[in-house]
Amino acid sequence: MTQPAARQLPRGRHGLPREQVIASQRERILQAMAEAMAENGYVGTSVAVILKRAGVSRETFYEQFRSKEDCFEAAYERAVGGLLTRISHAAQPPAPPNGAAPAEPDRMSRILGAYLEGLVAEPAYARLFLVEVYAAGSKAVARRALLQESFVALMAEVLGAHTEAQRFACQTLAAGVSAMVTTRIAADDLEGLIALREPLLELVRRSGDLYGSAITDPQSDLP
Repeated sequence: MTQPAARQLPRGRHGLPREQVIASQRERILQAMAEAMAENGYVGTSVAVILKRAGVSRETFYEQFRSKEDCFEAAYERAVGGLLTRISHAAQPPAPPNGAAPAEPDRMSRILGAYLEGLVAEPAYARLFLVEVYAAGSKAVARRALLQESFVALMAEVLGAHTEAQRFACQTLAAGVSAMVTTRIAADDLEGLIALREPLLELVRRSGDLYGSAITDPQSDLP
């Protein structure tokens, strides 16, 4: 289950600035790589396959990317950037209506929802950075580890993890979530992916202060 590739520009004169043409070509190439990898895997995806799917020439590809590996890194950054933007927006408290006192949102629920919904929205990119990343080499795997650590830091802040033990618990929670979503993305089980949200939240709610003091704080964002 993949998202449609970015729309190809019309042939011939179209009056668009060169910068816009290049940006459109780049987006089509990245989308084509993600979709091709979702079908064939990293190893089974050649530059020729990407070119055919994106509708660009080999010359155009190498004007923007040094290699398939370079293209993968760019696609990975695009996927991660979009996901982090979703999570960042979800982590912000809503503006109080008409000057009223701000509500206490369930931030963990919103953050986890944004993460899972972001994966479902672009399953080809999700597969790229959750599954195919392991075939792309140690540099890509290290980048994935950094992403997971940023997620740990956000959870620790939301859950009020102040001790080393609580932060370690947040790390194990993030690792567990990562393993479960990776399995479902690999199996193309998007319904199962979304279904993880409530049991994971219930686990956090029943954990006492295992993950942080915000769980037992009466002013907590977690009901």
